[in-house]
Amino acid sequence: MFTASRKIQKERGVDPTDLEENLAQAIFELETNNKDMGNELKDLFINSAAQVDISNNKKAIVVHVPYRLRKAFRKIHNRLVRELEKKFSGKDVVFIATRRIVRPPKKGSAAKRPRSRTLTSVHENILEDLVQPAEIVGKRCRYRLDGSKILKVYLDPKAKNDTEYKLETFSGVYRKLCGKDVVFEYPATEA
Repeated sequence: MFTASRKIQKERGVDPTDLEENLAQAIFELETNNKDMGNELKDLFINSAAQVDISNNKKAIVVHVPYRLRKAFRKIHNRLVRELEKKFSGKDVVFIATRRIVRPPKKGSAAKRPRSRTLTSVHENILEDLVQPAEIVGKRCRYRLDGSKILKVYLDPKAKNDTEYKLETFSGVYRKLCGKDVVFEYPATEA
């Protein structure tokens, strides 16, 4: 009854990949072996996981968690990421809540879609999940001469120690998930 298979819940008929099974096993081991995180991990599970290539030798694991469990994962985010990065050495681990984008309603339809299901809202929320535990303090959209645009995201300098080594990972994962170029920076503090 208490196995690693209960740490991953996928849609019916879909089998978990090897990466997802390894991740579920690692979370289950943390639950059973780590006393301070055991109670917090007891009711948590993941939906899916994928490996993303960031650069030549850098890889990241993107873990999708159920939307309703995102707050519980945020409480233990720092400790859980640290432990999982030890187990999957050389790979950064990022947690993102599973969200759904709903198409705009057809002309003449009385149905409305919630604002939280729009493409823009989902992409903004993915960005916030991605940079966890840091907070976004500002955004700027820069248009280049060739017509392309790049989003500059300024992160809270208080979390610089926790997130500075992951800025390249954040950019690569966001480009892979949303198809948008983004640059993460810390605002210059005035002395």
